[in-house]
Amino acid sequence: MKRLFVAAASLLFVPQQPPTSQRLAIEQLIDTRHPSSPSWSPDGAHLAYLSERAGVANIYVDARPLTNFLDGVSGGFFWSADGSRVYFPRAGDLWQAPIAGGSPTAVWTTKDAETNITPSPDRSSVAFARSRELIVRSLVDGKETVWVRLPEGIGAISWAPDGKHIVFDAGAKTIRHEQTPDYSGAKITYTIFERRPGETWQVPGDSQPVRIARTALGNLRWIDAAHWVSERVSDFKDREIIIGGLTPESGRPVYEERDEKFWSIPGQAEPNALPSPDGKWIAFISDRDGWDHLYVMPSDGARRLQPSEAIQITKGKFEAWRPAWSRDSTRIAFDANEPDRPGDRHIGVATINNDPSHPSVMRITSGRGTDTSPVWAPDGTKIVYQHTDAHNSADLFIVDVAARTSVRLSDSMPASIDRAAFVEPQFVHYPGPDGQQVPGWLFVPKNLDRTRKHPAIVWIHGDGVNQNYDGWHVQRNYAVYYSFHQYLLQKGYVVFAPDYRGSIGYGRAWRQGVYMDVGGNDAKDAWMAANYLRTLGYVDMDRVGVWGLSYGGFFTLIAATDQPTLYRAAVDVAGVVDYAMYYEDPYHGGWTASRIGTPEQNPKVYAQASPLSRVDRLARPLLVLHGTSDVNVPYLHSVRLIDELLKHRKGDLVSFMTYPGEFHYFTREHVLRDAWHRVEDFFDANLRSGTTTSQ
Repeated sequence: MKRLFVAAASLLFVPQQPPTSQRLAIEQLIDTRHPSSPSWSPDGAHLAYLSERAGVANIYVDARPLTNFLDGVSGGFFWSADGSRVYFPRAGDLWQAPIAGGSPTAVWTTKDAETNITPSPDRSSVAFARSRELIVRSLVDGKETVWVRLPEGIGAISWAPDGKHIVFDAGAKTIRHEQTPDYSGAKITYTIFERRPGETWQVPGDSQPVRIARTALGNLRWIDAAHWVSERVSDFKDREIIIGGLTPESGRPVYEERDEKFWSIPGQAEPNALPSPDGKWIAFISDRDGWDHLYVMPSDGARRLQPSEAIQITKGKFEAWRPAWSRDSTRIAFDANEPDRPGDRHIGVATINNDPSHPSVMRITSGRGTDTSPVWAPDGTKIVYQHTDAHNSADLFIVDVAARTSVRLSDSMPASIDRAAFVEPQFVHYPGPDGQQVPGWLFVPKNLDRTRKHPAIVWIHGDGVNQNYDGWHVQRNYAVYYSFHQYLLQKGYVVFAPDYRGSIGYGRAWRQGVYMDVGGNDAKDAWMAANYLRTLGYVDMDRVGVWGLSYGGFFTLIAATDQPTLYRAAVDVAGVVDYAMYYEDPYHGGWTASRIGTPEQNPKVYAQASPLSRVDRLARPLLVLHGTSDVNVPYLHSVRLIDELLKHRKGDLVSFMTYPGEFHYFTREHVLRDAWHRVEDFFDANLRSGTTTSQ
């Protein structure tokens, strides 16, 4: 086994025109775009991708816009067989845009909407669902053929590699539950959606469909024209990799792992079973040695393998994610952080040829920042990936695999922004409640007068299983917060971002440190960031604020109620107020139970995970922001929080802003503008009195 990262590469950035130096403006930050979903043309000569600004995404090809819709487009675009145009769904129809120039046009326009539009392997046809029918339509002559008619809705669609069969899901149900709690009144109804999976079927042409799985195989991938691989995680503990065929109930487990605590690899790691293009191997991510690593197993499905029989490709105290096979099935690209540098990620390539037991593994990118999400070019000579660092938000780069040199494809930041003015984070540690060292990221304004005291803000990330990075966040949802912190830094605030236990990037043990202790030591890890700030002579501990989103909002509420005078002001963005309330929501109950059981099983844990029950202790100003369309943390949480605060006569301490129609992660321009100015004004009013800003 060769050591991972035996060779390094250098990033060659396209020179940028230096802008006129100026302070950041919130409007500039909102203008920053975020690229995603890169897709090579069939000949590898062009790259298409989505570029999103403030919740509106359009398709770009080779760094120029292909579409320019005010309401944007959704995902699911694909190339034509000859690479001359890009197809994409829009308003329930299929559209196309020529890459040589010209306006996008509809391929067809129908009264009923088409969903799940999926191209055939040869791109000559598309399959889609329309009014409970599975239809195949030719892209050559427009002829439609109904393959299936069903009494229930049709979901995910997948073509077999030879184009002779289509596998699809059907029968999924969404059950609507309505609430009118006393503290909100009967006039407004709150809705919870319970989703029940359907079944998976296959159909050859217009013959009768055959059910192949009683539970929908949402992550099905093809091994060959007659066999597929999928996996499931049951009760957040048991993970099975399943191989099946086109006959009824043919799927059977060939690999199984059990975690006595809970399955903690995040979905963004893309850990699911991934067959090689030649159908011989299956790659997947496992944390069975305590760290997320790349494994390979044979795909013949002849027998059930023991975990020890899967071949481990990467080893070490780091997390390897997002595997991608080269088209010739000889190499697997992935991204991984480095030991002792959890906030940096780089692209690695494992060469296995036809012998995974003797891999050659090397790093093909290097430098400070994050390189993630590799996608191979068709000829295997290049990889496109996403890069961020302290001076650059997410953009796409292309690396020459042999030469290990990279060039920039996209430039998503407004030209008016002075990138050199951004503050680079410093990676530090501080002791948590039980003495364990808690990692965190310190941002100190440039040219700060360290002989004087300055205000500071602690930012607590959300999701639980997420992290801060050595620079811009890799996800758009948190990149907008990172950009706003750069704005606050230019105003003279010190910013600190802890990676409390439960965070990714530090191995399974740190992720699972929340087991049967949500709201306990993990929350203490977060608010004890103030102890680290206390060691900095230039921080005024009487002017420290705290804020967070989602899980971070939950920890913010705990800090504001368990330690009511530690922070001068707090901002809760869509935070959970009570985990018993969260458990009752069928959308989240299983996730909660996997970590802390049920309220009946562990009442003490649920009691500590309920800042709602301690709001009588609130002593400092609190700002609450929440969108009404939030399904991650229902808006009702903040409604109940405000009701309890008013009952305890805390109305003079709390401000509440509702964003109609907004989701959990703020995306729309008018919402971002209001939220950031509102948070800025709130912190300025409570923290900046007597401060001296940086120059």
